Amino acid sequence: MEQTAGGEGGQSLVENLVSVSGAFEGSEDIAVARDLARSFLSDVQAVHGLPVSGRAMGMVQLVVSELVTNARKYAPGPCLLTLEVTGGSVKVTVWDSNPTPPAILGPDPLRIGQHGLEIVMAACQSFTVHREPVGKRITTAIVLADDPGGDVTGRRL
Repeated sequence: MEQTAGGEGGQSLVENLVSVSGAFEGSEDIAVARDLARSFLSDVQAVHGLPVSGRAMGMVQLVVSELVTNARKYAPGPCLLTLEVTGGSVKVTVWDSNPTPPAILGPDPLRIGQHGLEIVMAACQSFTVHREPVGKRITTAIVLADDPGGDVTGRRL
């Protein structure tokens, strides 16, 4: 697991930042990406003492699975996954080599398949797509701890 370097006096260069990254090439790596997310969040909780709800654990694995699956399905070459905890949320970022933004289809209960991004957007606090010089980068954020009585995604209404 990569972590930020410490500054003078033991202070972190970026406060409360913990991250891990991985590169994935084959469809069998989708399960490995989920395992990386689960292991990372377990370490965030056990080693760093940050709260991670069961809902957050499941949602992060679901989002990682959906985004890595889409990257493997629609882009040639490897995809890169970065998980970063900061400010009470985990950012899930997936880069792939295809510059075309994903088609985010509206809800359709009669459509079979292609509901992945719809699910990701419903589960996350934020969802952004950035074109890169090569490919694109999709970033989502998921709140780590549930807010009793609040929106489970952490969105402010």
